[in-house]
Amino acid sequence: MNQKIDQRLRVTLRQLEVFAATARDGTMRAGASRVARSQSAASAALAELEATLEMQLFDRVARRLVLNENGRALLPRAITLLDDAAALQSLFLHEHVTRLSVASSFTIGEYLLPQLISDWQASQPGCRAQLSICNTKDVLTAVASFAADLGFIEGTTTHPDLVIRPWSTDELLIVAAVDHPLAGLDVDASHLAQASWVLREAGSGTREASDRWLMSELERVQVELELGSNEAVKRAVASGLGLGCLSRVAAKEAIENGRLVELRTCLPRMKRTLFSVTHGGKRIGTAAKSFLEHCFQHA
Repeated sequence: MNQKIDQRLRVTLRQLEVFAATARDGTMRAGASRVARSQSAASAALAELEATLEMQLFDRVARRLVLNENGRALLPRAITLLDDAAALQSLFLHEHVTRLSVASSFTIGEYLLPQLISDWQASQPGCRAQLSICNTKDVLTAVASFAADLGFIEGTTTHPDLVIRPWSTDELLIVAAVDHPLAGLDVDASHLAQASWVLREAGSGTREASDRWLMSELERVQVELELGSNEAVKRAVASGLGLGCLSRVAAKEAIENGRLVELRTCLPRMKRTLFSVTHGGKRIGTAAKSFLEHCFQHA
């Protein structure tokens, strides 16, 4: 028994680093490249880890390495240890930069997080945040796979491995080109049902919210065009291709600049909740905790 305990104490950070990288990328070659090791060295480190723990961590499926139950249990603990080691190093290396990886859906990432990140970095010397902007599904995948430390989403969803908390609120509005026939009028549901629409793509948080709002109030929604970003929707709406449904923060500048107008409609206001996302199996690191607190304070 004592011999087994001593053996388990010989788990190294290098082994855990290779394990975590391989788990993230799914192949030994990609994992080795991520941690700047040769494939043979990475393979040896992973074999040593499995031998030390006396358990297999991956199932070999075709050419991929897929985490099994043991690997899934180890991964969040390994990530936490690696984060702690990086934080410990930063105490003694003044030039060390703590990097925070944030994944966000489009509206939050384009219009809310840039200023929050800038202000946070100014108050936290030595901390830098890297922001990836994608749709809600990809944000969840990034946090669940530990590719991102934190996530921010607009859509309402659940995930068994993630903690999804209400963070802030937002409002949707209907916009049109300044010369659209409905601009400046009091618009009723029949007008909106007869109009053409330019909406975000399926899978985006804005599209989910706009579908819930419009489908519940209108007999039909004639979608002329689906686009993958708020900026593309604004350009298409401004050119007269149809009405748009966007977040107020996304449309604010275009309305102020006279490119778009907000329609006055009979529809009830559409408020939605924005959420933060963390991994339920991983302890939140110091930088991530600091940034979350900053975001909640300035929501």
